[in-house]
Amino acid sequence: MPQRHPTETPATAWLRRRNAQFTLHAYEYVEHGGASWAAEALGLDPHAVIKTLVMQDQAARPLIVLMHGDREVSTRQLARAIGARQVQPCAPAVAERHSGYRVGGTSPFALRKPMPVYLASSASQLPRLYVNAGRRGLLLGMDPTLLQQLLQPTLVDCAQPA
Repeated sequence: MPQRHPTETPATAWLRRRNAQFTLHAYEYVEHGGASWAAEALGLDPHAVIKTLVMQDQAARPLIVLMHGDREVSTRQLARAIGARQVQPCAPAVAERHSGYRVGGTSPFALRKPMPVYLASSASQLPRLYVNAGRRGLLLGMDPTLLQQLLQPTLVDCAQPA
């Protein structure tokens, strides 16, 4: 059986099939370190490291929120922006079932099931974004314009200080 390259994930394979330009950045994963640890380990601005959060509305319909690593999601603002009564994070097991990725390694690319994607509007203005590549300890860097072309996210203003 052929060995899979250690940086090949469903997300990177999905991007390669689309000839997307991205860079890979490996770091030592730390349990509960989050985006701030990834940024520190790689010497990146935590504002440019984008968390992939699996959330759900009041009817338990899943959705993806891409948020700055140094910010939190205002669930009230997000709910208002998407026309939901409420939005909350999914339990880790539920998030993993929806996305197909382990929590801490969730990529917005090549999700197990289609879900609407929401991107913090301020992230679209950055020169480069770093999102999870589909495995704990691996980020991919790309132009935010390319991310938007590939994912077609809805831009939302729901960032609040962490």
